[in-house]
Amino acid sequence: MSTVTISPKFQVVIPKEIREALGLTPGQKIEAMVYDGRIELVPLQPIEEVRGFLRGIDTFVEREDDRQ
Repeated sequence: MSTVTISPKFQVVIPKEIREALGLTPGQKIEAMVYDGRIELVPLQPIEEVRGFLRGIDTFVEREDDRQ
């Protein structure tokens, strides 16, 4: 676990070992949210990277009779 300090401008530096483990790059977007009393930082992935990640999933959906 790493400790970071909040600067007077409310900025923090993500420790190097975390940046490397997650493959973060300069300019990458990260979503920040409050969750269960803590700050969660979630890296956003470009849509091109997630394309096809559900390949092979069963897309069949039961429909009501009037929706066929």
